[in-house]
Amino acid sequence: MALPIHEQFHSFQGEGFHAGRAAYFIRTYGCPVHCPWCDSAGTWHPDHKPETLERPEAEALARAAANSKAEFTVITGGEPAIHDLRTLTDALHAHGQPVHLETSGAFPLQGDFDWITLSPKRWKLPLPENIARANEIKIIVDTPDAIEEYVAVMGEALRHTIPVWLHPEWSKRDDGAILTAITEWVKTKGAPFRAGGQWHKYYAADSLDPRSADPVPLGGDPACGPST
Repeated sequence: MALPIHEQFHSFQGEGFHAGRAAYFIRTYGCPVHCPWCDSAGTWHPDHKPETLERPEAEALARAAANSKAEFTVITGGEPAIHDLRTLTDALHAHGQPVHLETSGAFPLQGDFDWITLSPKRWKLPLPENIARANEIKIIVDTPDAIEEYVAVMGEALRHTIPVWLHPEWSKRDDGAILTAITEWVKTKGAPFRAGGQWHKYYAADSLDPRSADPVPLGGDPACGPST
């Protein structure tokens, strides 16, 4: 069955190890985790459900990604791992596109991925086998104590050699307590922890492609502020 696709667009990767590189994004629809500060709440929030939901064939998605001349394709969501992504990843590879996945890690992964970014969420923590497969980990720091919380929960998984990025939650990007917590953690702990951010948002890079979906409030709640 063709996947439900919320949006697809050509931009650059704004986060993590591959930040600044041209990327094609395919954002699937649906997520059962429902983070209250989610910056893609249009993929699941009932108040922001799109009027129409496209289900393009995997070949069409792969062809669009390849024609964009992006360096790689990112499959994201929502939570893409709730879907069987094997047909899509096979099609992308057939068109010469490296495939990156962005996931909470809370669901079994179905597909062939060249890079996995795992972003744990306290509402549904990642599976151990997905942590072991991750190429980088991205922790969203929404309170000053969030880093210590995730380290305590994930234990040794955050003490190996892959990068562990600490990103301020977007609505807290100017919160001095959050920024200080990240800074001090990186300074005192060192590797594998790194300070990070969502650089594509400062450029409004995604919205320059008219195929990108209109932004919705963080978590779908107007009181939380805009997602861009």
